[in-house]
Amino acid sequence: MRTQLILLFMATLAYAEQDAINIMFVNDEMNEVASRSFESVLLYIKRNGDLSLTIGRIDNVTINATDPQFLLDTLCQTYAESVKAGEPPHVLIDATLSGDSSEVVKAFSASLALPTVSGSYGQEGDIRQWRDLDEEQLKYLIQVQPPGYLIPEAIRTIVVAQNLSSAGILFDDSFEMDHKYKSLLQNIPARHIISPLRSNINEQLDRLRQVDVNNFFILGRLSTIKDVLEVANAAEMFTRKYAWHALTQDNGPLRCPCNDATILYLKPVPDTRLAQRLALLKAKYSLPGDREITAAFYFDLALRALLAVRSMIERNDWPVDMQHTLCPDYREDQPIRRTNLDLQMAFRQVQEPGSYAKMQIERNGRSHLAFTLRLEKVSVVGGRALEAEDLGSWPAGIESQLLVREPRSLANLTSVTVYRVVTAIQPPFVMHVPEEEQAAQGGRKFRGYCIDLLEEIRRIMGFEYEIYEAPDHKFGSMDEQGNWDGMIKELKEKRADIALSSLPVNSERETVIDFTVPYYDLVGYSILMKKLSSPTSLFKFLTVLETDVWLCILAAYFITSLLMWIFDRWSPYSYQNNREKYKNDEEKREFNLRECLWFCMTSLTPQGGGEAPKNLSGRLVAATWWLFGFIIIASYTANLAAFLTVSRLDTPVESLADLSQQYKTQYAPLNGSDTMIYFQRMMGIEQRFYEIWKDMSLNDSLTIIERAKLAVWDYPVSDRYTKMWQAMLEAGLPSTMEEAVERVKISKSSSEGFAFLGDATDIRYQVLTNCDMQMVGEEFSRKPYAIAVQQGSPLKDQFNNAILQLLNKRKLEKLKEIWWNQNPEKKICDRQDDQADGISIHNIGGVFIVIAAGIVLACFALAFEFWWYKAKRPDINLPHQEPIEVKSRSKLGMPSTSGVPASDILPHGLRSRMMATNGQWS
Repeated sequence: MRTQLILLFMATLAYAEQDAINIMFVNDEMNEVASRSFESVLLYIKRNGDLSLTIGRIDNVTINATDPQFLLDTLCQTYAESVKAGEPPHVLIDATLSGDSSEVVKAFSASLALPTVSGSYGQEGDIRQWRDLDEEQLKYLIQVQPPGYLIPEAIRTIVVAQNLSSAGILFDDSFEMDHKYKSLLQNIPARHIISPLRSNINEQLDRLRQVDVNNFFILGRLSTIKDVLEVANAAEMFTRKYAWHALTQDNGPLRCPCNDATILYLKPVPDTRLAQRLALLKAKYSLPGDREITAAFYFDLALRALLAVRSMIERNDWPVDMQHTLCPDYREDQPIRRTNLDLQMAFRQVQEPGSYAKMQIERNGRSHLAFTLRLEKVSVVGGRALEAEDLGSWPAGIESQLLVREPRSLANLTSVTVYRVVTAIQPPFVMHVPEEEQAAQGGRKFRGYCIDLLEEIRRIMGFEYEIYEAPDHKFGSMDEQGNWDGMIKELKEKRADIALSSLPVNSERETVIDFTVPYYDLVGYSILMKKLSSPTSLFKFLTVLETDVWLCILAAYFITSLLMWIFDRWSPYSYQNNREKYKNDEEKREFNLRECLWFCMTSLTPQGGGEAPKNLSGRLVAATWWLFGFIIIASYTANLAAFLTVSRLDTPVESLADLSQQYKTQYAPLNGSDTMIYFQRMMGIEQRFYEIWKDMSLNDSLTIIERAKLAVWDYPVSDRYTKMWQAMLEAGLPSTMEEAVERVKISKSSSEGFAFLGDATDIRYQVLTNCDMQMVGEEFSRKPYAIAVQQGSPLKDQFNNAILQLLNKRKLEKLKEIWWNQNPEKKICDRQDDQADGISIHNIGGVFIVIAAGIVLACFALAFEFWWYKAKRPDINLPHQEPIEVKSRSKLGMPSTSGVPASDILPHGLRSRMMATNGQWS
């Protein structure tokens, strides 16, 4: 009995000691409002004795995040001093926000099992040191989310409600966003950047504009918001292209020195039932007036925690024999366990009214102050804010919805929908607009079939777009590690909303993006070669015989003419040596050197050489020359016909199979292109199938009959693509389209040189714009063209409807007509020669040049004859019919010709004049 009395007395003393509540208050040095609010709580308790609260020892620990080990040592030392003094803390009030300092405090309290009430940031599971608490620990380790953590959640609600495609979130030091970088807009198809405000706001806004952010959210004090809006006004960012949202913890009107701006302003408003209490706390108990919602939160958090401890002590629910383990005595393998300490229940049951809004207590990561943000539309004209229009409210909470009075009231507060479109150049679908033409086309940098298609879709759907070229200028393919490049990479990493070009649809791309319905026909791969044509030359008829042969013919001509002149001069039976004998012959021809040259030349023509020599030796020379000429002319004529025909007998490549079976023409696709990947994979398939067949044929478990069935095929899988791939590697894969086209152009002929394997669209355009190119064979591996969007994007269905409307209106056929048949780059080419055509002027035109040259030479000869004749006979004036004196032949510079009529020794012109005067001379 005596022992029981002693124990009861000791328990009574313990309860008496516990009436004074000991507190450890831990706070960040930057969270000044929490410290001031805690001071207001102490003042409130001191002046209100009806609360029945007696404050004992207070350990105030102010920390920074620079040295977590120093913080832990400080906490351990402060705690040890309080335990040794017999005044251990009943409750730890944690006002740290986030980061390493907050985690150190959580680890300290959880390890030593100290009852803790925390106002740190984070949802359920975000606080690492409290992530795996059991049910008993959750009863005395309590976390309540502060208003600064919940207010940014309104941004997520606005982005979803207005279907924004981009968001730039800027915040000052009144907000802590460490826990928001990844979670705020998670699983929302909106490009977003979260960044703290820096001193140079202008540069920061410029960088956001450069990455096409059009919707801006400012989280901060009213003074910070004013500074940002002032910079935006100077940068002329209050246009329909941009939308502005301001969120604050302050209480007051929005100020903006703007010319013409409309801003969606979200600010917290206190519960009307608590407004009088809030005003009293600010006036009488020095509750901070700036960020009053945060100050009220920490006030309520600390007061409620102390009242909860008091109520547990009064109900004898607080452990009398609570053990306090110091940091050096803590062992991780023997964790401290506390049972029957339900501080959370007592915290929830506190009846003290709040100072701003009701505190909603659930599990950690779900408890918060149930405040409300008011949505106001603030219009600023000429630097003066007009009366704010109340649009609705947002009740604080994770995934809370906007409560808008009129749903359409937010429509004019969003930026105009602007989609980022990534493209790759491929004429005529997408082409660059020359810089000198961009101004005339409204600043457009791209043109083509796809650009016109996008304009048609824009008119139907009503949006704006900004288009840029993929950084690596590629459509997009996946490497062996699963990484994408080109336009597909831009879509996959959400830097673009739409990929638009002549992009073929394939199953590989559909695993990471979505395609709309096709907007273009099936297009495959084809072959580009130099057009089948024969080499032309104006003097092609001269190339029939080699130069040596022509020189020999020319030498034979002069030698024969010289011999004929010598034989005629020395033969006694020639005309010039035997004139009396042939004086009665009608045909008389003196074969001097000039006549011999003329005779040999005309003998090679169908006209003939004329009168032959009279002497036998001369006739033998002429006959020999005739035989020689006959053989030469016959040979030349036959070879000329064959020479003009042989160039047309070349067998052209007409298909991919023909290309693979020949060796004169090299061929290859672009390096890294879809065509290269196609042949590379076809080669891999052949090798895989061959390995499968080889494993089957070498399988010893096969029966004789099964082996006989396999033996029917000597080579069951064709190795055509394997050989073609090897030939491509040997030929060298061109790196650009320009290089490939140039290699085709410099080919010797259509059957010897280089053939380019590529997308049929590329090849068809090259044929359209180059008259010396041709598209060979049928297309293979055909696929449709479609527009690509991000996977799961709602744009897919919207674009599908628009494309189908354009298809029904035959707008797509019209675009095809414009960019193919009416393309301004289209060349009008001559009809390709075939075997039925005759000899072209390009090959025989030299003959006409010969005639022209002969006529010109004859004109010069005539002029020379007149000049020569007049120079030798200055007393004769041919153009005038004046009397002349007939002189003796010797006086005229001629040899004496006695017995020869005068008419025979005169030139033809003088003979005519003499006959005109009946032979009478003046």
